[in-house]
Amino acid sequence: MGRNLYILAATLGVLAVVSLVLSFSSVGNPVASPGDAAMWRMMSIALVCVGLVVTLLGVLSSLFEQAERRATQSREQERRQRRRYE
Repeated sequence: MGRNLYILAATLGVLAVVSLVLSFSSVGNPVASPGDAAMWRMMSIALVCVGLVVTLLGVLSSLFEQAERRATQSREQERRQRRRYE
């Protein structure tokens, strides 16, 4: 699950960079209206923020998966040790 979230965050980051480039190019401002460039910049900022939140969720997901995996391993070790002593 964490890997998928990292891929989503990277995709959002690339789209944010594309939006930022469009805001400074003539494509984002075809009729010289300042609202279009501001819209592309705002979209870029929003995509970066969403990408950061998704990255945080990916990190937390990976941490919880690792903690669960280690807890399972320690339970199995305890069971093996109990069986040896019984």
